[in-house]
Parts: sequence; C-alpha cells; structure tokens
Amino acid sequence: MAKEVQESVTEARDKYRSILHDEDADNIHWRHGAPPTYDDVNNLFEEGRTKVWPEGSLEEKVQNAIKSWEMELSHKTRLQDFRTINPDKFKLIVNGREGLSAEEALELGSYNALLKSSVPEQFKYYKAEEESFESSHDVFRSAFPRGFAWEVIGVYSPPPLITYKFRHWGFFEGPFKGHAPTGEMVEFYGLGILKVDETLKAEEVEIYCDPSELFAGLLKGPEISEKDDSSNASAAAAAHQCPVVH
Repeated sequence: MAKEVQESVTEARDKYRSILHDEDADNIHWRHGAPPTYDDVNNLFEEGRTKVWPEGSLEEKVQNAIKSWEMELSHKTRLQDFRTINPDKFKLIVNGREGLSAEEALELGSYNALLKSSVPEQFKYYKAEEESFESSHDVFRSAFPRGFAWEVIGVYSPPPLITYKFRHWGFFEGPFKGHAPTGEMVEFYGLGILKVDETLKAEEVEIYCDPSELFAGLLKGPEISEKDDSSNASAAAAAHQCPVVH
C-alpha cells in the first residue's frame, strides 16, 4: 500500500513525483481542486529512510514511480489524467486476492484496497468494507499527522517484471479507532511485483504484506472514548485541511 500524507498548495517542485509538474496540470481534475504537495512527508522520508539510492538507478526509478502512482490514486479523480498506469490493462492485486481494475482501485482508495481482509469479523482491526475513500484517508491522516512515508529497500529484477521490497513508516501521533496515540514509530515491510509496458506504465501491481505489523503498533495505545477519538480526529483534520494526501 504504498501510501504518503500531508500537503498544502504550493509552487515548489516535488523531486520524487515529477509528474505533479506536467504542463497540462491545470486541466487535470484534482480531488481537492489543486495539486497536492508533500513537504512534510518528504521531510519524514528523508529523515527516516534506510537507503539513499544513486540518481538514475533502477531503485530510485522504481521508488519514484510507485510514489507517483500512489499520488495519482489518492489525488486524481479521472483515469484519463493518470500518467503512471495503462488504465485498460491495470490490475491491483493484494496478498493474492482477486485483482482490482483501475476503476475499482480509484473508487476504493489505496488504504481500503490494501487493507481489505477475509478474516472473521471479530478479528478485523480495520473494516475496509465499512469505510469510504474519504473516511479511510481521514482515519490514517489522523493517526499519522506528519505523514506515512514509503521507501524501496531493494529491487531484484528489471523491467518488464520488476520485483522489489518496500518499507512503510510513520509516527503514531493521533488517535486510531478508539486508541490513543503512543508517539512511537509504526512500520511494516512488504514485497511488490510491478509489471510495466514498453513505455514503463504499470499494467499490474502485486503487493504482499502483513497488515498486522501495522495494526500491532496502532493498537498499543490505551483505549479512549469515542467522543475523545472523534474530537482529536476533527482537530487533526482541521490542522491539516484539504487538499490532504496519503
């Protein structure tokens, strides 16, 4: 799931998501009316990453490609505006489940697509089927007010079938589903397989990860009342008004 948060509208160029600065950006339908910026989460990424890949390396290209794809999935509302995927062929496959089409992934959002689970109801930490695109982003934006950073740990095969390992992390500084924040870093690792066409646009993205690694950190905080949870979440949302990114 590779997902990152935080922004305000700005003219500054994003060095990890160059497609934000397409010449026709003004004609793109942005979810919050304008292109996002990633200043806070980029700072979190640069302070906490474990790898600094050489400029132009395959690892850097894969890392920036996934960041750009996630940006489009979170912030563009029309598939015709996507630059990172082949919409007609695209499939998102998570932990071996049935693949989602580009339209389905765009409707669900990255969190719901990645965290959907078939375990019995009583064991679900997060019920993706009960969350909308907007509510899912609100939940994790509240928990990670500084963002949820993502990095490539290694790349094991070249195009057209790219296999890579990734790390996702953030600091649990806001409430999550009735649990108070701990201030601790929460992270998880996973593997991905990226199938690209001759123009390097994604046709399939397969992701394998264990969501319990994420939820283990988010459920460590003491339980709080629903009122306190919603109040804190509202405060976090007000402090980081739209447009907001994962």
